[in-house]
Amino acid sequence: MAPGTDITPLFRAAYENRYTWEPGFGGYKGRCVWEQGNRREEGRFVVGADLKASVEGIDDAEITKAMASQLWEVCIHRVRRTFEQTHSANTFSAGDTDAVGLEVIVGGKGSGDRYRIKDDVVTMVHRHIHGTVVTIFTLETTDTGTGYLSRRYSSAYSDPATGDARGGTSHFTDTFVPLAGTGPWVLSERVIATDAGNGEAGSGEEESGEAAGAGEQRFRFEDLQPL
Repeated sequence: MAPGTDITPLFRAAYENRYTWEPGFGGYKGRCVWEQGNRREEGRFVVGADLKASVEGIDDAEITKAMASQLWEVCIHRVRRTFEQTHSANTFSAGDTDAVGLEVIVGGKGSGDRYRIKDDVVTMVHRHIHGTVVTIFTLETTDTGTGYLSRRYSSAYSDPATGDARGGTSHFTDTFVPLAGTGPWVLSERVIATDAGNGEAGSGEEESGEAAGAGEQRFRFEDLQPL
């Protein structure tokens, strides 16, 4: 692929290969468990049709917030938006190719952002968001039969001007299951292992989420039932 080639169709194919929910998502509920070291907290959660998550039964406000954040952050990436809705103001041209995939250089509104794609999967995201840069590498995916979900990936934040790291790198392992055996696919477990670093370390499939302290946290979602 010659550098500078218009690769909009290739990037569109990878974008449209991401798993998203069918319209009419009705919400779901279940039991939620947080674990770190020898500490364990358990509660109940509800995710409404509006994607808002509520968590009850956990006394620690920070854990409650983190649990709700993981649910919301996963849900928001399941919302189906057309390629035109998301990227109509952008252009996409080829950069180099490495083991991660073909570099996608963004022009237009998103100028400065970059992606990499391989086998119709977005394998790297490098985006400027709210005065910081987030870089995510997808290492492993889950095939739902109607699109892929990121299963194992890393996330790191950096200063857009200097490139200096903001916090340590977070490593994620996500497990998804089809709700009620048929779908939609929802998160049943997320393990976040965060390297020690200065400041905050980000979390999230793509571009959002709460900071996670150094160490490993496990979020489990069980007894999942549609509303």
